[in-house]
Amino acid sequence: MNITYKTMSTLFNQTRFAKSVFTFLIIFSVSTLNIFSQSKVGTTIGQFLKIEPSARLVAIGNAGTSLSDEATAAFYNPASLGRINGIDIQFTYNEWLADIKYNYATACLNLDGFGTIAMQITSLSSGDIEVTTVEQEKGSRLYYDVTNFSIGLAYGIMLTDRVSAGLAINYLQETIYNTSLSDVALNFGVQYQTSIKGLAVGASVSNFGPRASYDGRDIYFNYDPDPTQYGDNSRLPGELRMGSFALPTLFRVGISYSLDISDWSKFLVASDALHTNDNTERINVGGEWSFLNTFAIRGGYRDLFLKDSEGGLVLGAGAKVGFTNTAKISFDYAWADYGRLKSTHRFTVGVHF
Repeated sequence: MNITYKTMSTLFNQTRFAKSVFTFLIIFSVSTLNIFSQSKVGTTIGQFLKIEPSARLVAIGNAGTSLSDEATAAFYNPASLGRINGIDIQFTYNEWLADIKYNYATACLNLDGFGTIAMQITSLSSGDIEVTTVEQEKGSRLYYDVTNFSIGLAYGIMLTDRVSAGLAINYLQETIYNTSLSDVALNFGVQYQTSIKGLAVGASVSNFGPRASYDGRDIYFNYDPDPTQYGDNSRLPGELRMGSFALPTLFRVGISYSLDISDWSKFLVASDALHTNDNTERINVGGEWSFLNTFAIRGGYRDLFLKDSEGGLVLGAGAKVGFTNTAKISFDYAWADYGRLKSTHRFTVGVHF
């Protein structure tokens, strides 16, 4: 036996640390989200923060909490950055529902022993929407749009050879015509690579932050307290009282297993369980078969057990090829079914050094 007391002690400390972090995340999740265990769809702001950017991980059923081999995995769990070496850059274009356009870009850099830093940018636009009124129900020839924007920084580090932790902070802004709001969201998580080869677990909290409310010139108006009385001030300044709303906070816990079938073939299965403050609990599952060290075929199902869910099936494929001795470029595609809302198409391109 080559197992020494020091080795056993190190393994024990790693396991104990991982269990402590997971216990904290679970207690934190229950204490902050338990009061929202029922469905409260449409009661939170920043809904665009829930749109998953990675075509690869979307095609694996959105089960990315325990995965860590690309920059966009930080969306699910910033602890994934701790396992990225070198430089990773990815861009996503998403043909979202109702012709809404969604774009995402991220870049991360390993600091050689000091962890990995990343920057993320997200934008969403509805395009031009014609203004209608009671008097002009067929159109007024006036147009407005809805835009969402987020920019953030993230950091991940290996605490031990098996445990990684990460933190991300995002500034977000939502604009509807002449009214907008801004807020700050915090993401944090941990991943643990078990002693069983290929088996990993992860847990994370996303979009934790203060409540926010809309403001802008559209909430101000002129008010006449008594339209039947003449000679008084008929243009008193008025203001609509805007309520404050919470961010769509999510708690994720996930597990994945990667199996090397041969020198040129690998199979990955993953699953996430989600607990949110604006909907009921659900499970995501998926898998990926990669072959010839280049190509991959993926499939999965999202939102299992979610009440009144639309669709759920996701499919996709991708390829990663080398174009220099030290760099590779990847192309990924994902199709997602949303039932009566039809489907979405995501395209992700990445450069990996």
